[in-house]
Amino acid sequence: MESFINFKDQVCLITGAGSETGIGFNAAKILGGLGGRIALVATTDRIFNRARELADMGIEAKGYIANLMDREQTARMMKDVVSDFGNLHVLINNAGMTQVGEEEDFTDFLHVTYESWDTSISRNLTLCFNVTKQALPYMVENKYGRIVNVSSVTGPVVSNPGEAAYSAAKAGILGMSRSLAIEVGVHNITVNSVLPGWIATASQTESEAAGGLNTPMRRGGDASEVANAIVFLASREASYITGEALVVDGGNTIQEYKGPSELYY
Repeated sequence: MESFINFKDQVCLITGAGSETGIGFNAAKILGGLGGRIALVATTDRIFNRARELADMGIEAKGYIANLMDREQTARMMKDVVSDFGNLHVLINNAGMTQVGEEEDFTDFLHVTYESWDTSISRNLTLCFNVTKQALPYMVENKYGRIVNVSSVTGPVVSNPGEAAYSAAKAGILGMSRSLAIEVGVHNITVNSVLPGWIATASQTESEAAGGLNTPMRRGGDASEVANAIVFLASREASYITGEALVVDGGNTIQEYKGPSELYY
């Protein structure tokens, strides 16, 4: 792969990279292994452990703590990253879905609170806007950039009970990405989305794990499998792909029947 894709001298910012087993940190390891200079962001100090792990692998990396739903914190984080690294070339908007210390709310639409709705939209859509808004001026100035937004199949393709806000936010990422891709294409900036399905991360629930077993692949995905898709879209070689949504779900959403295989297949 090194002869095909490399990120030498490129500054790559990955949000939501605090989990050791998560998609964000897996993307960081691959990008760094291919020569990228890595800035990692999360809401807790565990991000410094991830940065040290990358440094132990010989990768230039630094961690930053910020609540990216807060626009002032987001702006400070971006200024610190560019001050420390000197530039910005790649943005992976992976943060969202869950946050350390907070549980997801699966209340049905009839009973969900306004506060819960607003928080989910903020965490899963507005957060992505906040970071992209701060990153874009540097990419426009460079006449180069790669933005990859981690959405989900939940919302753009399928959904579940109790996930109206999450679904709306993740579908919103696709609409935002497409509009932005049209605006910034002239600056040699691409904007794409990756839509994971059932992925076996630390935050996966029992029902999500069971869902993975009923995909055509008969397993949940590994975070590195999503990260590989992210890395390709973030590369120079993906230069004529923009405004697209790449589903990484083991074929789950293409099958009509999704129950136990012994009852159908």
